[in-house]
Amino acid sequence: MHEQDKLTAAVEGRDAVISAVGSRERGPTTVCVDGARAAIEAGAKRLLVVSAGGMHTEGDGFFTRTLVKPLLNTFLKHGWADMLAMEAVVTASDVDWTVVRPPMLLDGPRTGKVASRLDGNVRTFTSRRADVAAFLLDAVAEPTLIRAKVSIAHG
Repeated sequence: MHEQDKLTAAVEGRDAVISAVGSRERGPTTVCVDGARAAIEAGAKRLLVVSAGGMHTEGDGFFTRTLVKPLLNTFLKHGWADMLAMEAVVTASDVDWTVVRPPMLLDGPRTGKVASRLDGNVRTFTSRRADVAAFLLDAVAEPTLIRAKVSIAHG
């Protein structure tokens, strides 16, 4: 069975698909865009993808926008390029999509404290993976987040 066939079987008949994939490698990658494209082609009707707030500057302060993020881009440019391509594929699709953009992800227990913003980044630099996971599960059934890009962070 091919990878696409496995994904199609996993997606078929599901109410929603959440994609939180990424690459640990620093070189060129297409894992995010390939995963999103495959979920769409497999028939996902509701698709939530995890991207990154770091590559976007809406809502950021001057220091973060002009110094911190350009510096981060030198180290994370390949992963961010993959996520930008994923966002483009998802937002151009006909599915009920949500792009979730957390900042740097940390391990640790769920705090239950998540700030979100639709018009720009939340001005906090970290988020726990457990909080992102809980936000994604809640977002599946949230109609105001359909066809929305939402930045989240520790609140």
